[in-house]
Amino acid sequence: MSDVRRREFITLLGGAAAAWPLAARAEQAERMRRIGFIQVVAENDPEAQARITAFKQGLAALNWVEGRNIQIVYRFAAAGEAARIQTHVTELVNSAPDLIVASGTPVIAALKQATSTIPIVFAIVNDPVGQGFITSLARPGGNITGFTMIEFEMVGKWLELLKEMAPAVRRAALMFNPETGPFYPVFLRQFATVPASIGTELVAAPVHNRADLEATVATLAREPDSGLIVAADAFNAAHRPLIMELVERNRVPAIYYLRQAVAEGG
Repeated sequence: MSDVRRREFITLLGGAAAAWPLAARAEQAERMRRIGFIQVVAENDPEAQARITAFKQGLAALNWVEGRNIQIVYRFAAAGEAARIQTHVTELVNSAPDLIVASGTPVIAALKQATSTIPIVFAIVNDPVGQGFITSLARPGGNITGFTMIEFEMVGKWLELLKEMAPAVRRAALMFNPETGPFYPVFLRQFATVPASIGTELVAAPVHNRADLEATVATLAREPDSGLIVAADAFNAAHRPLIMELVERNRVPAIYYLRQAVAEGG
Protein backbone atom coordinates (compact mmCIF):
# COMPACT_ATOMS: atom_id res chain seq x y z
CA MET A 1 0.00 0.00 0.00
CA SER A 2 1.46 3.42 -0.96
CA ASP A 3 2.09 6.08 1.64
CA VAL A 4 -0.70 8.18 0.13
CA ARG A 5 -3.24 5.36 0.26
CA ARG A 6 -2.06 4.43 3.75
CA ARG A 7 -2.71 7.98 4.95
CA GLU A 8 -6.13 7.97 3.29
CA PHE A 9 -7.00 4.65 4.97
CA ILE A 10 -5.88 5.86 8.42
CA THR A 11 -7.84 9.10 7.97
CA LEU A 12 -10.96 7.18 6.94
CA LEU A 13 -10.59 4.75 9.87
CA GLY A 14 -10.06 7.59 12.33
CA GLY A 15 -13.11 9.42 11.01
CA ALA A 16 -15.25 6.30 11.35
CA ALA A 17 -14.00 5.69 14.87
CA ALA A 18 -14.86 9.25 15.84
CA ALA A 19 -18.34 8.89 14.36
CA TRP A 20 -19.21 5.69 16.25
CA PRO A 21 -19.55 7.33 19.69
CA LEU A 22 -21.68 10.08 18.17
CA ALA A 23 -23.95 7.52 16.55
CA ALA A 24 -24.18 5.58 19.79
CA ARG A 25 -25.10 8.72 21.72
CA ALA A 26 -27.72 9.67 19.14
CA GLU A 27 -29.24 6.20 19.33
CA GLN A 28 -29.31 6.35 23.14
CA ALA A 29 -30.88 9.83 23.06
CA GLU A 30 -33.73 8.48 20.95
CA ARG A 31 -34.30 5.47 23.19
CA MET A 32 -37.85 5.19 24.45
CA ARG A 33 -37.78 6.08 28.14
CA ARG A 34 -40.26 4.41 30.52
CA ILE A 35 -42.00 6.21 33.37
CA GLY A 36 -44.12 4.57 36.05
CA PHE A 37 -46.99 6.82 37.22
CA ILE A 38 -48.73 5.60 40.37
CA GLN A 39 -51.33 7.59 42.29
CA VAL A 40 -53.37 7.05 45.47
CA VAL A 41 -56.68 7.82 43.78
CA ALA A 42 -59.16 5.70 41.87
CA GLU A 43 -58.64 5.70 38.11
CA ASN A 44 -62.13 7.10 37.47
CA ASP A 45 -61.64 9.95 39.97
CA PRO A 46 -61.72 13.35 38.19
CA GLU A 47 -58.64 14.32 40.19
CA ALA A 48 -56.72 11.38 38.70
CA GLN A 49 -57.53 12.50 35.17
CA ALA A 50 -56.58 16.10 36.00
CA ARG A 51 -53.21 14.93 37.29
CA ILE A 52 -52.55 12.87 34.17
CA THR A 53 -53.36 15.80 31.91
CA ALA A 54 -51.14 18.19 33.86
CA PHE A 55 -48.29 15.67 33.97
CA LYS A 56 -48.38 15.05 30.22
CA GLN A 57 -48.58 18.76 29.47
CA GLY A 58 -45.57 19.45 31.66
CA LEU A 59 -43.57 16.73 29.95
CA ALA A 60 -44.59 17.93 26.49
CA ALA A 61 -43.34 21.41 27.34
CA LEU A 62 -39.92 19.80 27.83
CA ASN A 63 -40.22 17.85 24.54
CA TRP A 64 -41.03 14.53 26.21
CA VAL A 65 -44.05 13.20 24.34
CA GLU A 66 -45.89 10.00 25.18
CA GLY A 67 -45.57 7.51 22.33
CA ARG A 68 -42.66 9.37 20.73
CA ASN A 69 -39.80 9.26 23.21
CA ILE A 70 -41.49 8.19 26.46
CA GLN A 71 -43.83 5.42 27.53
CA ILE A 72 -45.94 5.98 30.65
CA VAL A 73 -47.27 3.05 32.68
CA TYR A 74 -50.26 4.16 34.77
CA ARG A 75 -51.30 2.55 38.05
CA PHE A 76 -54.03 3.65 40.47
CA ALA A 77 -55.12 2.48 43.91
CA ALA A 78 -57.47 4.20 46.31
CA ALA A 79 -56.37 4.93 49.86
CA GLY A 80 -56.82 1.89 52.04
CA GLU A 81 -56.13 -0.60 49.23
CA ALA A 82 -52.84 -1.68 50.77
CA ALA A 83 -52.60 -4.99 48.91
CA ARG A 84 -53.28 -3.33 45.57
CA ILE A 85 -50.74 -0.60 46.25
CA GLN A 86 -48.10 -3.22 47.07
CA THR A 87 -48.91 -5.18 43.91
CA HIS A 88 -48.58 -2.08 41.74
CA VAL A 89 -45.32 -1.05 43.40
CA THR A 90 -43.83 -4.52 42.97
CA GLU A 91 -44.81 -4.66 39.30
CA LEU A 92 -43.40 -1.24 38.54
CA VAL A 93 -40.11 -1.81 40.35
CA ASN A 94 -39.62 -5.21 38.72
CA SER A 95 -40.16 -3.66 35.28
CA ALA A 96 -37.18 -1.35 35.96
CA PRO A 97 -38.50 1.94 34.55
CA ASP A 98 -36.25 4.96 34.11
CA LEU A 99 -38.32 6.94 36.60
CA ILE A 100 -41.31 6.53 38.93
CA VAL A 101 -43.65 9.44 39.63
CA ALA A 102 -45.91 8.83 42.61
CA SER A 103 -48.21 10.45 45.13
CA GLY A 104 -49.49 9.56 48.58
CA THR A 105 -47.80 8.39 51.75
CA PRO A 106 -48.74 4.68 51.36
CA VAL A 107 -47.21 4.52 47.87
CA ILE A 108 -43.99 6.34 48.75
CA ALA A 109 -43.54 4.17 51.84
CA ALA A 110 -43.89 1.01 49.71
CA LEU A 111 -41.55 2.35 47.02
CA LYS A 112 -38.88 3.25 49.58
CA GLN A 113 -38.90 -0.34 50.78
CA ALA A 114 -38.90 -1.75 47.25
CA THR A 115 -36.03 0.14 45.59
CA SER A 116 -33.06 2.30 46.44
CA THR A 117 -31.87 2.76 42.85
CA ILE A 118 -34.81 3.77 40.62
CA PRO A 119 -35.30 7.56 40.70
CA ILE A 120 -38.59 8.47 42.39
CA VAL A 121 -40.32 11.85 42.23
CA PHE A 122 -43.20 12.33 44.65
CA ALA A 123 -46.01 14.86 44.72
CA ILE A 124 -48.85 15.41 47.20
CA VAL A 125 -46.92 14.06 50.18
CA ASN A 126 -46.99 15.65 53.63
CA ASP A 127 -43.98 15.85 55.94
CA PRO A 128 -41.59 13.80 53.75
CA VAL A 129 -38.72 14.49 56.16
CA GLY A 130 -40.65 13.44 59.26
CA GLN A 131 -41.82 10.28 57.51
CA GLY A 132 -38.25 9.37 56.59
CA PHE A 133 -38.68 9.56 52.82
CA ILE A 134 -35.93 12.17 52.42
CA THR A 135 -33.12 13.48 54.59
CA SER A 136 -34.02 17.16 54.26
CA LEU A 137 -35.88 19.49 51.91
CA ALA A 138 -32.62 21.13 50.84
CA ARG A 139 -30.74 17.83 50.34
CA PRO A 140 -33.17 14.93 49.87
CA GLY A 141 -30.42 12.31 49.49
CA GLY A 142 -30.93 8.80 48.14
CA ASN A 143 -33.12 8.13 45.11
CA ILE A 144 -36.23 10.02 46.24
CA THR A 145 -37.14 13.69 45.78
CA GLY A 146 -40.25 15.69 45.02
CA PHE A 147 -42.76 18.24 46.23
CA THR A 148 -44.51 18.56 49.57
CA MET A 149 -48.04 19.88 49.28
CA ILE A 150 -48.57 21.52 52.67
CA GLU A 151 -46.55 24.30 54.27
CA PHE A 152 -47.29 23.56 57.90
CA GLU A 153 -47.70 27.22 58.76
CA MET A 154 -50.89 27.02 56.67
CA VAL A 155 -52.48 24.48 59.02
CA GLY A 156 -53.46 27.01 61.67
CA LYS A 157 -54.98 29.14 58.92
CA TRP A 158 -57.55 26.41 58.27
CA LEU A 159 -59.03 27.01 61.69
CA GLU A 160 -58.85 30.78 61.30
CA LEU A 161 -60.60 30.64 57.91
CA LEU A 162 -63.27 28.30 59.27
CA LYS A 163 -63.89 30.74 62.10
CA GLU A 164 -64.03 33.65 59.67
CA MET A 165 -66.54 31.78 57.50
CA ALA A 166 -68.67 30.61 60.43
CA PRO A 167 -68.06 32.93 63.42
CA ALA A 168 -70.39 30.89 65.66
CA VAL A 169 -68.07 27.86 65.59
CA ARG A 170 -66.72 27.13 69.07
CA ARG A 171 -65.52 23.56 68.50
CA ALA A 172 -63.77 22.22 65.39
CA ALA A 173 -62.84 18.63 64.57
CA LEU A 174 -59.74 17.81 62.54
CA MET A 175 -60.66 14.70 60.56
CA PHE A 176 -57.92 12.34 59.34
CA ASN A 177 -57.10 8.67 58.89
CA PRO A 178 -54.11 7.70 61.09
CA GLU A 179 -53.08 4.97 58.62
CA THR A 180 -52.92 7.10 55.47
CA GLY A 181 -52.03 10.28 57.37
CA PRO A 182 -49.45 9.24 59.99
CA PHE A 183 -48.15 12.81 59.96
CA TYR A 184 -51.31 14.13 61.70
CA PRO A 185 -49.49 14.92 65.01
CA VAL A 186 -47.67 17.68 63.11
CA PHE A 187 -51.03 19.16 62.16
CA LEU A 188 -52.23 19.06 65.75
CA ARG A 189 -49.07 20.79 66.97
CA GLN A 190 -49.53 23.56 64.43
CA PHE A 191 -52.98 24.36 65.78
CA ALA A 192 -51.32 25.23 69.08
CA THR A 193 -49.93 28.32 67.34
CA VAL A 194 -53.44 29.70 66.72
CA PRO A 195 -54.19 32.59 69.12
CA ALA A 196 -56.41 31.61 72.04
CA SER A 197 -58.45 34.72 71.34
CA ILE A 198 -60.02 32.92 68.39
CA GLY A 199 -62.15 31.12 70.97
CA THR A 200 -62.43 27.75 69.23
CA GLU A 201 -61.53 24.37 70.67
CA LEU A 202 -59.88 21.82 68.35
CA VAL A 203 -60.44 18.10 68.74
CA ALA A 204 -58.94 15.18 66.82
CA ALA A 205 -61.39 13.05 64.84
CA PRO A 206 -59.64 9.90 63.53
CA VAL A 207 -61.60 7.94 60.91
CA HIS A 208 -60.93 4.61 59.19
CA ASN A 209 -64.00 3.83 57.07
CA ARG A 210 -67.36 5.06 55.82
CA ALA A 211 -69.08 4.35 59.15
CA ASP A 212 -66.53 6.53 60.98
CA LEU A 213 -67.09 9.38 58.51
CA GLU A 214 -70.83 9.23 58.98
CA ALA A 215 -70.56 9.06 62.77
CA THR A 216 -68.10 11.98 62.97
CA VAL A 217 -70.21 14.36 60.90
CA ALA A 218 -73.42 13.28 62.65
CA THR A 219 -71.82 13.97 66.04
CA LEU A 220 -70.76 17.44 64.95
CA ALA A 221 -74.27 18.13 63.69
CA ARG A 222 -75.72 17.27 67.12
CA GLU A 223 -73.34 19.54 68.98
CA PRO A 224 -74.12 23.25 68.59
CA ASP A 225 -71.52 25.57 67.07
CA SER A 226 -69.33 22.76 65.68
CA GLY A 227 -67.27 22.80 62.49
CA LEU A 228 -65.12 20.40 60.48
CA ILE A 229 -61.59 20.64 59.11
CA VAL A 230 -60.95 18.00 56.45
CA ALA A 231 -57.21 17.37 56.81
CA ALA A 232 -54.77 16.76 53.96
CA ASP A 233 -54.95 12.98 53.76
CA ALA A 234 -55.25 10.44 50.92
CA PHE A 235 -58.21 8.81 52.65
CA ASN A 236 -60.08 12.11 52.82
CA ALA A 237 -59.25 12.85 49.20
CA ALA A 238 -60.58 9.48 48.06
CA HIS A 239 -63.78 9.90 50.11
CA ARG A 240 -64.41 13.56 49.40
CA PRO A 241 -67.76 13.00 47.56
CA LEU A 242 -69.14 11.22 50.63
CA ILE A 243 -67.67 13.79 53.02
CA MET A 244 -69.19 16.67 51.04
CA GLU A 245 -72.55 14.89 50.94
CA LEU A 246 -72.52 14.31 54.71
CA VAL A 247 -71.49 17.89 55.43
CA GLU A 248 -74.24 19.32 53.25
CA ARG A 249 -76.90 16.97 54.59
CA ASN A 250 -76.02 17.73 58.21
CA ARG A 251 -75.40 21.46 57.64
CA VAL A 252 -71.94 21.42 59.24
CA PRO A 253 -69.54 24.27 58.39
CA ALA A 254 -66.44 22.72 56.83
CA ILE A 255 -63.15 23.68 55.26
CA TYR A 256 -61.19 21.50 52.82
CA TYR A 257 -57.52 21.45 51.92
CA LEU A 258 -58.00 20.21 48.35
CA ARG A 259 -58.88 22.54 45.49
CA GLN A 260 -60.78 19.72 43.79
CA ALA A 261 -63.24 19.56 46.70
CA VAL A 262 -64.12 23.21 46.18
CA ALA A 263 -64.44 22.74 42.42
CA GLU A 264 -66.83 19.87 43.05
CA GLY A 265 -69.04 21.94 45.34
CA GLY A 266 -67.51 21.38 48.78
